[in-house]
Amino acid sequence: MKKLIILMMLFTGIFHNSQAKDFQNQVTGIVKSADNNLPLSQVSVLIKGTSKGVSTDANGKYSITVPNNETVLIFRYLGYITQEVKVGKQSVINVSLQVDAQEMGEIIVTAMNKRNQSQKSLAFEIVADEQEIDISSQMFMQPENNFSTAYQYPQELSQEDYAEIKENGFNTPWKNPFSTFSIDVDAASYSNVRRFINSGKMPPKDAVKIEEMINYFNYDYEGPKGKHPFAVQHEVSDAPWNTQHKLVHIGIQGEKIEVDKLPPANLVFLVDVSGSMGADNKLPLLKKSLKLLVNQMRDEDHVAIVVYAGAAGEVLPSTSGKEKSKIIEALDKLNAGGSTAGGAGIELAYKIAKQNFLKEGNNRVILATDGDFNVGASSNKAMEDLIEEKRNEGVFLTVLGYGMGNYKDSKMELLADKGNGNHAYIDNILEAKKVLVNEFGGTLFTIAKDVKIQVEFNPATVQAYRLIGYENRKLNDEDFNNDKKDAGELGAGHTVTALYEIIPVGVNSQFKPLDDLKYQNTEVKKTTGNTTDLMTVKLRYKKPDGDTSILLQQVIKNESVKLVDSSENFRWSATVAGFGMMLRNSEYKNNLTFNAVIELAKGAKGLDQEGYRAEFIRLVEMAGLF
Repeated sequence: MKKLIILMMLFTGIFHNSQAKDFQNQVTGIVKSADNNLPLSQVSVLIKGTSKGVSTDANGKYSITVPNNETVLIFRYLGYITQEVKVGKQSVINVSLQVDAQEMGEIIVTAMNKRNQSQKSLAFEIVADEQEIDISSQMFMQPENNFSTAYQYPQELSQEDYAEIKENGFNTPWKNPFSTFSIDVDAASYSNVRRFINSGKMPPKDAVKIEEMINYFNYDYEGPKGKHPFAVQHEVSDAPWNTQHKLVHIGIQGEKIEVDKLPPANLVFLVDVSGSMGADNKLPLLKKSLKLLVNQMRDEDHVAIVVYAGAAGEVLPSTSGKEKSKIIEALDKLNAGGSTAGGAGIELAYKIAKQNFLKEGNNRVILATDGDFNVGASSNKAMEDLIEEKRNEGVFLTVLGYGMGNYKDSKMELLADKGNGNHAYIDNILEAKKVLVNEFGGTLFTIAKDVKIQVEFNPATVQAYRLIGYENRKLNDEDFNNDKKDAGELGAGHTVTALYEIIPVGVNSQFKPLDDLKYQNTEVKKTTGNTTDLMTVKLRYKKPDGDTSILLQQVIKNESVKLVDSSENFRWSATVAGFGMMLRNSEYKNNLTFNAVIELAKGAKGLDQEGYRAEFIRLVEMAGLF
């Protein structure tokens, strides 16, 4: 009898377990981009009709337990079209997501409260063995515009390197009448910030460079009409984050040159194939990016390929653009492994560029790396001296950054600055298309070098001012007239935008600087200056092959329009600046909220043919839900 009872219990247990298996199915798979067949990390894989789901890992892999065969999985990722798949009897479901260039995807986080509330409640219940996410009730409360400065980033990001940024404060024109800085056309910060937000993390404070975020976008400026290769325009209106303050918008539009009219190019691809480049978002993405550039090359253009790992070597001699298949074949053969002899690689690349130098052409090294130089001339000073020397010989440098975990932003920006080039961060194939196809001329062809801006403020109308961003581009006032002082470069078709926040005379602002010195002659102040001018903008630049700078200047009148009447250019740049200030938790953001940024952005979106501005709005929405 006992044996019979035991057998019945075992049978019952087996039957129960078999029933459970009928209603519990472990589904695994890989999510990739249909555009480039590369894995997508942080894709949200949700069970339809529930709040449960998982996210794909760095290799695009996921694993999720579904309740039954009727389950439908939803795959969502910012910038891609959402896809639904019925499980059925499948235990492996691989998905290719199509790019949604216009709408740039959907938000993947569910908000429990409405966006117009000042506080939100989100909860994440992590199931350790399945990494499932259950968004339910209140777990934490956080004001909309408040960030924790003590946020600890995971270990895989702890080796990333960003130079410290000390935000510009207000100055009084009585003590500091001039503001001098070098232009910056780099846009790496924006795509890097996007990478963090898409991964469900707020970016480190020093990764947020507001001027690079602003200059990521194109603006509808008038082109040059005279002898100069660019045009300068300005606009004054209210600061959206502080209506007592004014915002001055200065825009520069570089001359647009048709691709077939650009000078011939002598390029050297300097590719990092060290062990740190093995991840899918590094060398595989890098190779696909450079193929896009190769397809833009003309017959008169030439490219050589140099690689470096434990040592440096030439894998393709200088080859005409008409032999695209040969160049692409050389790229396909590249594999990652070894240490990082960055210094040796740069020296060899410059040597080959000089051997094939085009006197009337564009001679440039394109460095593609995660920036992790650890063998050879790895110090910033050694790299700086080397690249400055080659720059003076007529060979410029463009730096393309890839990957995460050990990304060395500060080093890569330094190399690009010293090499008379620009720095871009490539986080996906769409960004590669933007930098190397849509902006081909601006990325690779310089129309003006050593471009500096100096602004003199009128103390009769300006109580205080501050430059928004450009902290690591500031120059000494005397550097403006010094033609030996290096500054930024402007590429064909590039736009550059700079913003000044102004406290007008008579406004009692909490941000105004300290009172003047006790013994300063205040009577002179009351009678000095006119109230017609707000400021004078002076600009110096050199021709790409010149050594003597050319001066232009423009007076900005003390005239302002209402924010609602300002241009889309003005409102969009102000929107991006406001978002950057919130990401940095700036003391000057005042009571600005994500909702206000979103509303301002929607009103300034414009045609947005490439979908970049729509993507920005989605990023702000996502950041507001963290």
